[in-house]
Amino acid sequence: MSDGTVDQATSATVPRERTTTFGPSAVLTPANGITVLRLLATPVLIALIMLWGASWFTFVFGGLLALSDGIDGWLARKQGTTRSGAFLDPLADKVVVLGALFALVAKGIIWWLPVAVITVREVAMSVYRSVVGRRGVSIPARNSAKFKTLLQDLAIGMCLAPPLAGHTTVLAAGIWVAAALTVFTGGQYFFDGRRMARDRALASRSADTGPAADASSGA
Repeated sequence: MSDGTVDQATSATVPRERTTTFGPSAVLTPANGITVLRLLATPVLIALIMLWGASWFTFVFGGLLALSDGIDGWLARKQGTTRSGAFLDPLADKVVVLGALFALVAKGIIWWLPVAVITVREVAMSVYRSVVGRRGVSIPARNSAKFKTLLQDLAIGMCLAPPLAGHTTVLAAGIWVAAALTVFTGGQYFFDGRRMARDRALASRSADTGPAADASSGA
C-alpha cells in the first residue's frame, strides 16, 4: 500500500501539462476569427486613408487593427496555437502594414522608397521561409521581429495622427527607422535559416553514417 505523503510529494514535483482548447490542426478558432477580421478590415483602412488622410477616426481605426494583433496572439497562446494561425497571423500583419503604407504613398504623405524597401524584405522573407519550410526547416519567430511589427504600426500611426500632419521630416524619420529594423530582422531570419538548414543536414548525415560506423567498428 502506498504512502499518501509520498504520493502527494510526487504529484507536487510532476509539472502539470497546460490544457489547451484547440489542437494544432484546428482552423475555426477565436484567434483565427480575429485574424480574418483584420484582413477584411484592411480595405476599410486603405479607403479611410485615401479619403481623409491624417484624421482621428482613421488613427483610432488603425490603432484598433494594430491592437487586435496582440489580442489574437494572446488568445492563441491561451487556447492553443495552430498551424493555420501560424500562417494567417503573419499574413494579416503584412497585409495590414503594406496596405496602409501603399495608401500613405498614394496619398503623398510619405516617400515611396522606404515603403519599397519594407515591401521587398517582407515578400522576400515570406518566399524564403516557404522554400526552407519545404525542406523541413522551420524558422522560429524572434522577439526582434515582433518589435519590428510594432515599430511599423507606430510609424503608420504617426502618419495618421493629425498633430503630426505636415511634419514630413518626423514622418520620414519614423518610416526609415521602421524600414531599417525591417531589413535587420530579415537578415537575422536569413542567417537563422541557413544555420538551421546546416544543422539539419549535419544531423541527417550523422544519422546515415552512424549505423555503418558502428558496424565497421564491431567487425
